Amino acid sequence: MKITRRLILLLLTSLALEAQGVIAQEKVGDKTPTAERHEFVIANFRTEGGVTLPEARIDYGTYGKLNDAKDNAVLLPSHYMTDFHGYEWLIGAGKALDPSKLFLVATELFGNGNSSSPSNTPEPYHGPRFPVATIRDNVEAVHRLLTEELKITHLRAIIGFSMGAQQAFQWAVSYPSFADRVVATAGTAKCYPHGVVRLEGQIAALTVDPTFENGEYKEQPTKGLRAFAVVWTGWLFSQEWWRRELWREGAKPGTTFETVLNNFRTNFIPGADANNLILQMRTWEKHDIGTTPGFGGDVERALKSVKVPLLYMPSETDLYFPIGDARYEAAFIPGVSLVPIPSLWGHTAGAGSNPADAKFLNATIGKFLSVGS
Repeated sequence: MKITRRLILLLLTSLALEAQGVIAQEKVGDKTPTAERHEFVIANFRTEGGVTLPEARIDYGTYGKLNDAKDNAVLLPSHYMTDFHGYEWLIGAGKALDPSKLFLVATELFGNGNSSSPSNTPEPYHGPRFPVATIRDNVEAVHRLLTEELKITHLRAIIGFSMGAQQAFQWAVSYPSFADRVVATAGTAKCYPHGVVRLEGQIAALTVDPTFENGEYKEQPTKGLRAFAVVWTGWLFSQEWWRRELWREGAKPGTTFETVLNNFRTNFIPGADANNLILQMRTWEKHDIGTTPGFGGDVERALKSVKVPLLYMPSETDLYFPIGDARYEAAFIPGVSLVPIPSLWGHTAGAGSNPADAKFLNATIGKFLSVGS
């Protein structure tokens, strides 16, 4: 089953709260950017783990038109469980990415329920037998999409949030000259041990449900999914966001903390498949640019290999990708611009989850992209 934009965006931005009735809807008249959905199919795709998928599919969306010179393309790799609409806070006239001038390619990660995933892949790789897809697997598949289907050999920029930032860093190491510039918001070049502990805790919460049956469930493990959602929610925003009750901004009359928590518990990612959720968490936690062939597991050496200007925008209050990890990595990246997002919205700040953060991101990214253009 394809996961719709509205359901997907429940996860990481303020649209999550909008859909749950906590934050008011956008003003009437706000225009959603026009996009076209596409699918790219790769025959006999071999993963880093050595498994060959007879058919690997990448869903993606495009905004704007590719010019004759094919030099106006920007890549937007997706984040956790989102579809290609996940960057529309950055797209439009007056925003950082104007589709009347640029050709935007927004790709979807393996495991999101649209691209090849445990839930939509036939045997022998259905469900829990689907191979773990690494960030590099996703980058390789999208590289083929760009070069083989779209005939794009160079990008104006790569911009990624969260797992999209992980992909952006991997592009900068695997294909150091493929893009003029790279932007990474709320995401790091490696998932460090504390991040693995968090993700394993969320996987444990999901899989403890007896209905899960080692991934062979006959119906979705509802109790496990709700436990997973509560654990995930605890990391999503900053502690101060909760203390100040910032969820009250624009909330409907009568909204209580209990209402907010229960909405996250029961409506976190409606329609999502448990094996898909786990697959993308495995993708997330295994990410390490240091394990790129040629770097021998040395993340610092890999970071030093980045050749293009890189705008690094961690959220000051991100619990997923702590700002300390970003500062550590930035020290090894030549030509880096480290610009923290001054926000209490935790991880979601990196996706423009509220008007102030969206304005800051659009202004900063737009200025960075305009240099030398």
